Amino acid sequence: MSNVQLGLVGFGKIAHDQHLPAIAETANCQLVATADPYTSLQGLPGYQDMQEMLDAHPEINAVAICTPTHLRYTQARMALLQGKHVLLEKPPGATLSEVESLVTLAAEQGMSLFAAWHSRFAPGVAQARDWLRERQVQRVDIEWKEDVRVWHPGQPWIWQPGGMGVFDPGINALSIATTILPQPFFLRQGILQIPSNCQTPIAAELAFTDAQKASIKAHFDFRQTGPQTWDIHVKTDDGELSLTQGGGRLVINGEIIIDAEEREYVELYAHFVSLIDGQRSDVDISPLRHVADAFLYGHRETVDAFAE
Repeated sequence: MSNVQLGLVGFGKIAHDQHLPAIAETANCQLVATADPYTSLQGLPGYQDMQEMLDAHPEINAVAICTPTHLRYTQARMALLQGKHVLLEKPPGATLSEVESLVTLAAEQGMSLFAAWHSRFAPGVAQARDWLRERQVQRVDIEWKEDVRVWHPGQPWIWQPGGMGVFDPGINALSIATTILPQPFFLRQGILQIPSNCQTPIAAELAFTDAQKASIKAHFDFRQTGPQTWDIHVKTDDGELSLTQGGGRLVINGEIIIDAEEREYVELYAHFVSLIDGQRSDVDISPLRHVADAFLYGHRETVDAFAE
């Protein structure tokens, strides 16, 4: 089994809350240092940027990149060219072209590249996928609503081009949907609600369909207060499936199949180690492609300005 000596690039909220404890639980993965111009972890070497970190620690053989999306391509390219395996926090890049370029470079360099769609590692996702594989989907309702002030406090980049706005959480739903639904699906209509002082949407209504003419609708909203909503309901020719609590609870035809505590990032890092050990990459761009389609095909509506 590979011994992963990891550098963590970008040490904001998601890195502190999710990556740090998951790395601590992952066998054969040791956190060596962090790189962030604004913050560091007490007791661990911290550097202003990734190159400074790599220069100081040649033993680092992999990096996890958790910086804002628009920075990831340059950092990932630099790491791959220096012979480092790369984990990309979602979304893996600001554009499809960036990610496709990194896939090619990783193959040329013989390095593992992992687009880390963490929601795919939620407890109920794999069994939901297996159950739906043998059934015909008739209708899907996706409801993904969060409070942006809770999950992205003081982060204005999320409202700028490349920040994705409500698609930052919405892409988690799309990463699950593209995993569990047995047929590819395609956008047919979209409404993007964009605050008058922002460049990215605060809410979105999307209507998709697949080759079997299933109705697939998604409602994303960043204005939720109180309990958060991360639910997917699927009606099939053989009953109904509900994947709720972000994928932690799976109910099929009224029976609770899985109701488990989420350990998404622990499973994610275990997968990253296995990719490195097997000299493989795992980069699926289908969730990001659906977001790109929404920006390309969606009708824009201006709504009230966003105030932090």
